[in-house]
This record gives sequence, structure tokens and C-alpha cells, in this order.
Amino acid sequence: MKLVLLDANNPLQPFPALRNALREPNGLLAVGGCLSSERLINAYRHGAFPWFSGEEPILWWSPNPRLVLFPEKLNVSKRLAKTIRQKKFNVTMNQAFDSVIEKCGELRADAEGTWISDDIKRAYSQLHREGIAHSFEAWFDGELVGGLYGVALGNVFFGESMFHTVSDASKVAFAHCVQHLQSLGFQLIDCQVHSEHLVSLGAEEISRSEFSTLLATHCTDKALITVTITE
Repeated sequence: MKLVLLDANNPLQPFPALRNALREPNGLLAVGGCLSSERLINAYRHGAFPWFSGEEPILWWSPNPRLVLFPEKLNVSKRLAKTIRQKKFNVTMNQAFDSVIEKCGELRADAEGTWISDDIKRAYSQLHREGIAHSFEAWFDGELVGGLYGVALGNVFFGESMFHTVSDASKVAFAHCVQHLQSLGFQLIDCQVHSEHLVSLGAEEISRSEFSTLLATHCTDKALITVTITE
């Protein structure tokens, strides 16, 4: 099946139907386009996300199956619950977005390239300034030691990346993130692709068609839920 080439000058151009995504590599849906806020928002609402590295063009993906977390199914182990109760980490929200995305990129730099390029950083920082992308941060002795960032649309939070430099820091930040979003009425957290780390926290795989149905219900064109800073 021939991949659709997106027009870089038309961020409102519709994405192809998800059924047209390749089986191998799993979920590759389209190539090209741009990383404007309009394009990114359209992608998430459609069930796609950007992921590319090095000199590759922008690649858009919608894998099958899809890893998601239903907030009420968050699994906090006894060990993690104890760490949270000990208040070893101070968790904040939207206090260091640029630093979180920078750290997420740094910790992948020793792999074969990093998909969190300067273009990605600029694009998501712009979404953050628009109140659409958000970060959760874990601090230890005043130092940023873990965190995650993602995009909130409707009642869905699309997780993008997370990092930690101290054991359990990202898990604590993620648990706070899920619990806070649940308190605001969020119904779904997109985790994109399989990860043992996230499965241990309660994430599960669903079919792409089921994911698309959930987006149609919970990721509508209504006003975004305002995500406020957690005290």
C-alpha cells in the first residue's frame, strides 16, 4: 500500500484512514507534513502521532494494537505506594516543561539517534504555551529527577515520553499524573506502544479500531479541559 505524502503547507489536510496504516512497519500511516500545532492536534484527534529520527522525514504512526491506560485501572504496587507515602519526591505540574522534554531527549541520545529533535522540542513547547501540552515533574532535593509530558485533548491525555535519573521518580510522577487527570474527568491515557514499564502500572493493549472508537467518544472538538497545577 502506498503511503500518503502530507502537504507541508496545508496543516489542515486530512490524514488517511487508519485502516490504511502499514502492517510492517506496524502502524506507519503517512509521511511528511509539518509539526504545526494544527497538524499535531489533527493527528492526535485522528489517532496518529509523529515519530522519526535522524535525517528521516516526519513519519506518522497509528500502531495496532495500541497501548492505553484507563485511569481507574492504574496499578500502584505496594512498593510504589510506600514511596509515594514517604514523599521522597515533590511532584509538580507545568513547572519545567522545557526541561522535561530536554531530559527525555538527552536520555535517548546514546541510542541510535533520538526522535526528540530540536523541531519536536519547539513544536511541543509551542503546544505547551497554547495550554495543550503538559508536563509532570518529580523533584528530589530541588533537582529535577523524573517526569513526563503529553498532550491533553477533550478527555484524553496522549502521553509522549518520560524520564528518570533516580529510581521510581518517573513512576511517582506518572501515578500523580493519572490520579490528577482522573479527578478532572479524563477517561483515557494513550501510551502508544507496548512498554513493560507502563504495563506494570496498569496499561493494556487494545485494538486500533477500539482506540479509534474511544477517541470519537472522548476526544471531541469541545473545549479542552483545563489542567491545573497540582498542589
